[in-house]
Amino acid sequence: MQAPPGAWDRFWKIEKVSDEDEWTRHFRIGAIVGLNISANFTTKGKFNIPGNNAANGNYDDGYVHPSGNAFGTTTDWGYDNASQVNGSTLTMHSTTSYTTSSSGEERSEFPGFDMAYGGNLWAWGKARIGWEFGFGLLPISITDSSPMTASVNQNIYTFNTGGIVMPPPGYPGNPGGGQPAIYSNPTSTNSVNIPNGTVNGSRKLDVMLYTFRLGPSVYWDLNENLGLTAGAGPALGVVSGSYKYNETVTANGVSVKNSGEIDATDVVYGGYVNAILTYHVEDHGDLYVGVQYMPLGNATIGGGGREGRLNLDGQVYITAGINWPF
Repeated sequence: MQAPPGAWDRFWKIEKVSDEDEWTRHFRIGAIVGLNISANFTTKGKFNIPGNNAANGNYDDGYVHPSGNAFGTTTDWGYDNASQVNGSTLTMHSTTSYTTSSSGEERSEFPGFDMAYGGNLWAWGKARIGWEFGFGLLPISITDSSPMTASVNQNIYTFNTGGIVMPPPGYPGNPGGGQPAIYSNPTSTNSVNIPNGTVNGSRKLDVMLYTFRLGPSVYWDLNENLGLTAGAGPALGVVSGSYKYNETVTANGVSVKNSGEIDATDVVYGGYVNAILTYHVEDHGDLYVGVQYMPLGNATIGGGGREGRLNLDGQVYITAGINWPF
């Protein structure tokens, strides 16, 4: 059967949308869930323990604070473990640094916020061709708690107790006096390396991901209530936040805390493709659900041998919210 004259012309005809047409623009706002987002944590090199302050008489397993008296003794001291006492000597340990090489990967899902503004430029049958600018906000917090082996450097200090009757281990001391005195200057100092030390605790990426996208879009009227929008284009991401670590280094039966934070911002580039299904509830009011694939590069936050790499090359968003056509 032959088509009526002009049928194909009407089918392929693209008309410019004017300001007098209805529903030429829209604003969309809703919630998103980011999927397929992971982070790699790398810890490699030699790391100093900045809280170590043995020069002031503070050690990993106790303290001996000099008093400055003429006898070279002090009553301002305390210790933790029975193994520190050997006859008339008291041993203190001071962990100065450790060396390790370790990596781990963690992934999770993250809720966030998304909005978009767009307009239609041309009409093509039941389709409208236009553009859309979108913005996303996604808080991301990923933690790696994998234990690490480490080669630990330690200084060992020996103090003369003068043959006093030692208080039981866990002795907190009493800086105000009324306790036995020991000699405040170490009789010997020795540096050792312990190859089988351990590092337990956490390394965490705590960042905010800001995404920006701009590209063409196509809208189809499926029926009087349902519509389908598809879009694609370039995208940009800004990752801003911190790499935090809170670790316990253990060697030779002695543990010391080591924590810190590294702040940084990184920019990544890529693209997006999305599909949105809208349900027309009332004039100027739609509900929508959608999916978006936005591969970006990998953002890195770290320094000094510590690195957290946020993998954004395969992220997928599930989104839902409210759309206002106007």
